[in-house]
Amino acid sequence: MFTLAKPLARLIAELSRLPGIGPKTASRLTFYLLRAPKEQATALAQAIGELRQNIRECEICFNLSDENPCAICSDPQRDKSVICVVEEPLDVLAIERTGEYRGRYHVLHGAISPVDGIGPEDLKISELLRRLDKEKIEEIILATNPNLEGESTAMYLHRLLIPRGIRVTRIAHGLPVGGDLEYADQVTLIRALEGRREM
Repeated sequence: MFTLAKPLARLIAELSRLPGIGPKTASRLTFYLLRAPKEQATALAQAIGELRQNIRECEICFNLSDENPCAICSDPQRDKSVICVVEEPLDVLAIERTGEYRGRYHVLHGAISPVDGIGPEDLKISELLRRLDKEKIEEIILATNPNLEGESTAMYLHRLLIPRGIRVTRIAHGLPVGGDLEYADQVTLIRALEGRREM
């Protein structure tokens, strides 16, 4: 019976553990790296090593960065009176790609999910409240995901923030550009109607 060499089998097994990569994709990637120039495989290994060594959470917003504070928090051009609260560092990247938002962020590193055993104390919520005690914030934008966990987290934060006299807004949810009404689910249509604006 044929068995893979141990280094091949190990890399396939490790790659298979990554989200969205199954055994077939892991095998293709492994054999690609084996055929690629040695420098390419070495550069990938070094990049992974540097990632674990040099990336840490920003002490202010908890986004991932190789600087502390991160480039966004230390940018004097950013609006310090507005904080956009997101679930994950990838959400910061998505919003930054738009080029439209010029405030700062706060990354919760998750969302409230009792089913998964994640409560408010497991998120960076107390750190957000401490920021509000130190900084002069005029608006908090809640940009959690439009799912049950994201909505629960947004509602929880809203209840905590309203007594502080800070303007609390929620990003609009609704139909994607190019979407057809007939294929939209009921919740999406309700959100689209609630988030309507003047033309």
